[in-house]
Amino acid sequence: MSALDELLLARSGPMTTELVQHPGDFGLGKVPARLAPAGTAKAICGFCSTGCSLKIHLNAEGQAINLTPDPDYPVNLGMACPKGWEALTPLAAPDRATTPLLRDAHGKMQPVDWTQALTVFTNRLQSIQAEHGKGAVAVLSTGQIMMEEMALLGALAKFGLGIADLDSNTRQCMATSHVAYKQSFGFDAPPFTYADFEVSDVLVFVGANPCIAHPIMWQRVMRNRRNPAIIVVDPRRTETAMAATLHLPARPKTDITLLYGLAREVIRRDAVDAAFVTENTNGFAEFASFVNAFTPERVCAETGLSRADFDRTAELVTRPGARVSYWWTMGVNQSHQATRTAQAIINLALMTGQIGQPGTGANSITGQCNAMGSRLFGNATSLIGGYDFGKPEHRAHVGGILGVDPAVIPEKASRAYDKILDAVEAGEIRALWVIATNTAHSWVNSGKFARLRDKLDFLVVQDMYATTETAQQADLVLPAAGWGEKEGVFINSERRLGYARKVARAPGVALSDFSIFKLVAEAWGCGPMFAKWTSPGAAFQLLKQLSRGQPCDFTGIRDHAHLEAEGGIQWPYPESPAVPQPAAPGRERRLFADGKFFTPDGRAKLLFDEPVPLPEPPDAAYPFLLNTGRGSSAQWHTGSRTDKSAVLRKLAPTVPWIEINPADAAPLGLITGQEVAVRSRRGETKALAVVTAIVQPGQVFMPMHFPEVNCLTFPAYDPHSRQPAYKACAVALDVLPET
Repeated sequence: MSALDELLLARSGPMTTELVQHPGDFGLGKVPARLAPAGTAKAICGFCSTGCSLKIHLNAEGQAINLTPDPDYPVNLGMACPKGWEALTPLAAPDRATTPLLRDAHGKMQPVDWTQALTVFTNRLQSIQAEHGKGAVAVLSTGQIMMEEMALLGALAKFGLGIADLDSNTRQCMATSHVAYKQSFGFDAPPFTYADFEVSDVLVFVGANPCIAHPIMWQRVMRNRRNPAIIVVDPRRTETAMAATLHLPARPKTDITLLYGLAREVIRRDAVDAAFVTENTNGFAEFASFVNAFTPERVCAETGLSRADFDRTAELVTRPGARVSYWWTMGVNQSHQATRTAQAIINLALMTGQIGQPGTGANSITGQCNAMGSRLFGNATSLIGGYDFGKPEHRAHVGGILGVDPAVIPEKASRAYDKILDAVEAGEIRALWVIATNTAHSWVNSGKFARLRDKLDFLVVQDMYATTETAQQADLVLPAAGWGEKEGVFINSERRLGYARKVARAPGVALSDFSIFKLVAEAWGCGPMFAKWTSPGAAFQLLKQLSRGQPCDFTGIRDHAHLEAEGGIQWPYPESPAVPQPAAPGRERRLFADGKFFTPDGRAKLLFDEPVPLPEPPDAAYPFLLNTGRGSSAQWHTGSRTDKSAVLRKLAPTVPWIEINPADAAPLGLITGQEVAVRSRRGETKALAVVTAIVQPGQVFMPMHFPEVNCLTFPAYDPHSRQPAYKACAVALDVLPET
């Protein structure tokens, strides 16, 4: 019996196994990866970046049977959103991928065993590289798998398989924040803690709807006893805007103009923290000169805001002694000028000294559960651990810790997601390995990906389900374990490392992503390069060493058990000098309290550019501007998990809808519930009309969770982060006859 057979046979017993070096077909062996004993276990939720802890209730066999929110965890304090309550349900979905699937000569997907799947995987990719060069294979990864898995994948792909191009779907949500922080602060370093929601006097949400997108964060806002002013900058009157003190419905993508105008008001109203700016920033004089042109008259003319609302906003953010915190997410990040818009927010915090102290900060709310782990350890835009591919000393350092020859480490970062797909279109990339993401649904102008499929010689999809839009196009599907069926660490929006425990067995012969990556390494012939990566726990120790001396240093965290016992730990948490964990109940720490940043001179940079017009404004043929976003707190991304829950399906619409203002609906004779055709220059789909003043005249809104939506969106990209601009494209509407 081979070691692979032993691995799969052991899955039926009371204990599952993980992979280590061992003689056999693919170098597999067994070490215990025990399910928790009967009672309860804790695991960080695997949906969004909030990072809630859930108490998993277990039967006598240690299998999860139910869950409740963890009342002792400093993130969610006993609360959970609908997705958290239903987190176990997707694991039992009937369409789980339970065995590898290979497309036969007739185009049908047929079950195969792991030995055949790995042989086909290796032979096909190696032959493509042999014929077309190493660069003919690329990887599209995720922000959903564990930190240790992301790190192993990045190391395996780039150091072992010779795949230079690896990017993740984090590019769709958090690339802008990563780049904005790195350029301004010298490192990708969100400065805040969730406690800041509760102690701010003024909270400014720009392109963020936490009521729906991050409900537990919104609950933290509701716990604020300082009677805070809440300002929401959003073209749509979202649920968060409805609860705000002041809603600023700026025209789409004019938020950068508004922010520059507010910076001018900060200077005019003498609200600049001169000492902080002088000692801790660079570029203020140039920035002050630049924003002088953004008069209230110009701002109001370009944004469509009233002078009264603009003046009231300026008064609130410059109020003497007030703690002001700025928060942004996809409404900023998914823009054609996203990085400079995020930095316009950062500049406001810097020039007023509103950073590093309670209730302050320029604070990016992350999207996916482990997007922060991807940003630090995904090995895509930064060398694993936040290092620089272009520096020989960094490659030598990383190679020394991981035990790999620095010569195999690429000298430059990966191409971005859109550039990878462009290379597919150009015939340069002939094979893709897609992991825990659904590109065919989620990528901007999704019709392009459908066309590109014919350009690929081989498509591998590694996922929990074989039914996603992308998996249905695959040549080979590798069945992966999901959240709760494996162990590892997620890093949340506030930099908190949290441990997710294994509480269920994956179905059939599905394996954890970590195990699949180890299998691939052995099948490819580079297994010895990853001898140190014996388990997620061992990988955690490697990543600790990579973090040493970095801004994200967490060498003071002993292991997974330490994280579980402490209720998660925020980085930095260096081993020496020791950083004491704050006492309960807060257990939260901020960055930059000392005014020192991670740039070479320790100063933050104020960065700016002139506003750039919309790439595709409405016109006579396409008179409406389409915005997209989260539709319900019961929906998540492409619905591949939330759609498995009958409870969540009852809490959210199950068909696409489009919101339209009454002033626009009337000339069309359109009423709520009628079906309309929505057309852009790239595609067409159908949706049910919702006539509502939530959207402004001339604008429409559709939720992103349905595959039809991204056939419409316009493929514009921020020049710095290469993040797609999902939030603004021109569309036309046609009322369809009743059937």
